[in-house]
Amino acid sequence: MSIEELQKDLSLDELIMLYKKMLLIREFEQRITKDAGKIKSPLVHTYTGEEAIAVGVCAAINDNDYITSTHRGHGHFIAKGGDINSLMAEIFGKEGGICKGRGGSMHVADFSKNMLGANGIVGAGPPLALGVALASKMRNEGKVVITFFGDGAANQGMLHESMNLAAIWKLPIIFVLENNKYGWSTPVDYATGVKDLSIRAQGYGMKGFTIDGNDITEVYRATKEAVDLARKGGGPTLIECKTYRWQGQTTMDADKYRSIEEKEEWKRKCPIEAFKIKLIKNEIIDRAIIQKIKEETVEEIEQSIKLTKKSSKPDINTVLDDVYKNSMNMGGT
Repeated sequence: MSIEELQKDLSLDELIMLYKKMLLIREFEQRITKDAGKIKSPLVHTYTGEEAIAVGVCAAINDNDYITSTHRGHGHFIAKGGDINSLMAEIFGKEGGICKGRGGSMHVADFSKNMLGANGIVGAGPPLALGVALASKMRNEGKVVITFFGDGAANQGMLHESMNLAAIWKLPIIFVLENNKYGWSTPVDYATGVKDLSIRAQGYGMKGFTIDGNDITEVYRATKEAVDLARKGGGPTLIECKTYRWQGQTTMDADKYRSIEEKEEWKRKCPIEAFKIKLIKNEIIDRAIIQKIKEETVEEIEQSIKLTKKSSKPDINTVLDDVYKNSMNMGGT
């Protein structure tokens, strides 16, 4: 999909916002990586290199549509409109976090944005998304559900059960497979017997296709097509987005299983740089604007870091808050 075609759907400001969000995700994660030793979350999974998927997908849905995320969920949270201050505080285990510092990096959620949560269990998002999609259809809400998952989850039984039910019931759900080539240290071509994982959609009678996950225009186009189908009652779609994570599986991963040459090759395919070049060629932004956006983004993140460091830690006396529901409020005895 070209920039010209994208402009039929999005204004110039919206196109620039796509770039800003990708850059915000990148700079946010690069900044927290520097403070990895101070982060309370034991494992932080960065989204660096995959930004075009979250931003492209979320640009193609409405604010009141739903998403479920993965353990690598910062990008999804930001792309769906989540506040970076509450995300930062959550990662650092502060009371001002979106989940009051209880969830940490792998369990961020913002129900006000219909971001229904990241998930530390591989492949656990799709079954949750399935229930939301069923509810949306039964209530005739017209909302769609996006469920993000990785190639490691592609071989989980609960994903296939979810796709089967979604196809049978023609639910408004889009399965977005972020294939970054490795399930921790296991190469996807070792763990699976097919070249394109999207071919598995055929086994459930649902639409499926593979795209370049580093091309935000392609991600937007594919998602828009799947969303339009879902809203018309056409059922689910599986979109495989081929991409690459620049860093290890987590901030604790020594990342010795990938060659330097492979990592450098994929860095040359940077989704942010590729989109920036398209925007410049189409005279949507110039290098002065790009520099200003970069400076403002870095400053926004630094201010968030300062705010987080001043924030209080959760009070030990509130450790059981939000764990149990008062039975009296539920009509119990």
